[in-house]
Amino acid sequence: MLLKLPLLGMAAALAALAQAKSGKTSCPPPPQHNTTCFNPAPAPQLNGTTQLNNIGMVLFRAFELIDVYGVLDPFQQLAHTNNKLNLYLIAETLEPVTTETVAAVMNPANSTFWPKLTPTHTFADDLDLDILFVPGGLGTMNPNVTAVTDYLRKMYPKVKIFATVCTGAGLAAKAGLLEGKVATTNKSAWQRTKAMGKANWISPARYVVDGKVWSSSGVTAALDLTFALIGTYWGVEAAADIAKGLEHIPAKPLEDPFSKLYNITPTEPLCHFAKDVKWPQL
Repeated sequence: MLLKLPLLGMAAALAALAQAKSGKTSCPPPPQHNTTCFNPAPAPQLNGTTQLNNIGMVLFRAFELIDVYGVLDPFQQLAHTNNKLNLYLIAETLEPVTTETVAAVMNPANSTFWPKLTPTHTFADDLDLDILFVPGGLGTMNPNVTAVTDYLRKMYPKVKIFATVCTGAGLAAKAGLLEGKVATTNKSAWQRTKAMGKANWISPARYVVDGKVWSSSGVTAALDLTFALIGTYWGVEAAADIAKGLEHIPAKPLEDPFSKLYNITPTEPLCHFAKDVKWPQL
């Protein structure tokens, strides 16, 4: 956004314009640090029942199970009410996708405990998706993720909501989709994920929203992001009912004990959380 700059000297004006270009605006300084803050765009105004019916989940080798099922289970509960939802599990091929790691060094005990999930569609299919989820997992470190990042670039302009879970944000950043956007990721993989691409990375944060881009912290944060999505677009009452049924207390957006646990230096904060996002408070 362009900031008004009355009576500023040339140097100050240029500095302020640089802040505006980066997505930051001036805000009252929080205690002890930071004199700027990130200003995320409001969440899109959508009706979940009529406009968000087709939900896609990207799959790749060594995806994290809870990143996927933490999203799918609440939506499955929602689909069993009066909301018609269609699920698309999307991978490079229709072969079952394993959680097994590529590198043997990541499986020192030579275990065979690797669940598989069978895709319903491939990256080549022309799908009319409303929401696309990108999970994380050790597979984000696979030596070749080009098929995944190419697919994300293809679908990003088409979907109404683009959501990443855990280190899935790294794949989105690698695809160049998060530059100038507020995003967060797994705090145990904070530095590694940040190195994958540009974003206005936020910590502490359980999940953040910047326009149609939603991103969560690690693994179980998939549940919290999903309940916020349901609360925003299908109503907080529906989200609360599902959360109670699953016996989960949804975390608030910036309720993130893992940032401290992993000694993550706080980033420049949000000027405000994205407008119009609603989450159940049990």
